[in-house]
Amino acid sequence: MKLVGTSQPPYDAVPMAPIRRRLSRLAALVGSAFLLSACAFLDGGQDQPLTTFEPAGPFADQIDGLFWLVFWIATAVFVLVMGGLVLILFVFRDRKKDEQKEPKQLHGSPKLEVLWTVIPALILAGIAVPTVSSIFDLTECGTDAMEVEIIGHQWWFEFYYPEQDITTANIMVIPVDQEVCAQMTSDDVLHNFWVPALNGKRYLVPGQTTLLRLQSDEVAEFWGHCAEFCGLSHSLMRTRVQAVSEADFDQWVVDQQAPSTLPVEGEPGFEGWTVFQNKGCIRCHTVRFEDEEASNIIPPEDFYGPDLTHFASRDHFAGAVLPEEGETHDEALKRWLANPPEVKPGSFMPNLALTEQEIDALIVWLDSNQ
Repeated sequence: MKLVGTSQPPYDAVPMAPIRRRLSRLAALVGSAFLLSACAFLDGGQDQPLTTFEPAGPFADQIDGLFWLVFWIATAVFVLVMGGLVLILFVFRDRKKDEQKEPKQLHGSPKLEVLWTVIPALILAGIAVPTVSSIFDLTECGTDAMEVEIIGHQWWFEFYYPEQDITTANIMVIPVDQEVCAQMTSDDVLHNFWVPALNGKRYLVPGQTTLLRLQSDEVAEFWGHCAEFCGLSHSLMRTRVQAVSEADFDQWVVDQQAPSTLPVEGEPGFEGWTVFQNKGCIRCHTVRFEDEEASNIIPPEDFYGPDLTHFASRDHFAGAVLPEEGETHDEALKRWLANPPEVKPGSFMPNLALTEQEIDALIVWLDSNQ
């Protein structure tokens, strides 16, 4: 066979070996990607902390149960359809002896048309009913839930407990077996709060309030992340949720409600407090002391950074990305104070050109803010 009016070779003359090699390479790449992702999931270590397959609370359990329901229904449909297709390919394949035989016509069969209409409708209904029910259930907080306000900033999360009048950052502390109703908004751009072990993703929208139900069944720390691109350091906008016992939470509340101790001249933290005032840190960071006149309160309507009143009580800072693995708290803090934009590109905390002595003094003072 030769094609007329073209210089291209006939289709049966096209070499298939290069195509097969490319398909083999593509299959190998896809297989490797699945294998590596499976290894990361099975590892379960600090490098891959965000997984939806390890629910630790009732709301995450509800989402997990819905996922597996849909997954197994989809798997059954896939197996039946692919099995039927393979069966048809082998049983009803073209044979030489059947060349003159007309296939049986099924067009217009009421039974078959009703069958392949009713079955998909029942499958979709079986998926839709629990899905819609879960959506409504997960967007309405219980009457006994503890309220926490979450405000998204570039690039850190602020947590305010209105009942306790506590403000903190990066680390959200909750009592175990207690529902938390998170009322979320954003101070600048669109953010997305996601702690997969406790619930799904929910947007933080400027000028609006969205709700998210959180609850942990165990005492543990859970990793979270902003799941919406929000600027240069989006990948460095993380969070931690620490679920503690009720007694530990009550003690944490007492500690957080207490003001910091104002350092006086001659004490180890006095020099650092002086650097904090003189280098412009007071323009963005609130610090509360027993002496209200000495306190530095940044109004919510102004541009501000994390409240540093109890900075030393948080084991992570700078959007919960520091300290890194193998790094001490003070080592990470020193690196951060030396040049914040180098650690987090686009950081609104500028490089203040602090000397090593000033950095050391600041660390001493910050470490005293329990």
